[in-house]
Amino acid sequence: MPLASRHLLGLEGVPKEDIQLILDTATSFREILERPIKKVPTLQGMTIVNLFFESSTRTRISFELAERRLSADVVNFSADLSSVKKGETLKDTARNIEAMKIDMVVMRHAAVGAAHFLTRVIKAIIINAGDGTHEHPTQALLDMYSIREKLGKIEGLNICIVGDISHSRVALSNIYGLKTMGANVAVCGPKTLIPREIGKLGVKIFYSVDEAIKWANVLNVLRIQLERQDRAFFPSLREYRQYFAITKERLDKSEKQITILHPGPINRDVELSAEVADSEHSLILQQVLNGVAVRMAVLYLLGTRSESK
Repeated sequence: MPLASRHLLGLEGVPKEDIQLILDTATSFREILERPIKKVPTLQGMTIVNLFFESSTRTRISFELAERRLSADVVNFSADLSSVKKGETLKDTARNIEAMKIDMVVMRHAAVGAAHFLTRVIKAIIINAGDGTHEHPTQALLDMYSIREKLGKIEGLNICIVGDISHSRVALSNIYGLKTMGANVAVCGPKTLIPREIGKLGVKIFYSVDEAIKWANVLNVLRIQLERQDRAFFPSLREYRQYFAITKERLDKSEKQITILHPGPINRDVELSAEVADSEHSLILQQVLNGVAVRMAVLYLLGTRSESK
């Protein structure tokens, strides 16, 4: 069955069946990534543009690898080297690119809703690779895939997102996706970094990381996004580390196995100690590998959607 939507703009409102289909399809592509020849001709003849208006390493490379593994023709766009520097609008940039007969656009943009806007401007399939502080759906999907791969399920697990909730697009997509898949979701961080209305999404709120650790099976630890903060939300990184860092000492007190995720890049010894990041608790490198498989699944399901109707 095809996905319900021809775009992937976020996980808000995405049905459970679609998320399940993406995760199950990713399992097949994960097996392909273990083969000596990691390429399949699934999207041969399609042209995909990676339209990144914000700097990115992991997400852009992960999408590019996924696209090339599926045999698509790939064009990488960097705002720093484009006519955007000369004042060209997003609408004109997108329409000029579409005039070159492209099929799909993967876009990261600093403006909330930019991916939704693009669907009204061009006819190509749009995948949101992060829009401001709004959503980052493929990151949440690869997080869910990694949890399911490690623990065998998502439903019924206690999963806490720790850190800079206010400025994170990863947090919102994870909340939507995990809730849809039946997980119990919580957030934890300083009061200044937790949105006032977030409780309305049906999540628990912890202001003590030790209490969060007692409750959780999984901790998804977020980076402190200083580049998105227009003012100081806590006195210092040292104080944040003292009260909210995930350390071996804190995990040892819980006397249970806790799985650690992090979307990267890590601020080592700030939100996460180096010892924990490199420990058996951590799925961080597994997330990177799974990200390619999950993005292959999304590209495949959207790129072949018209054929399956």
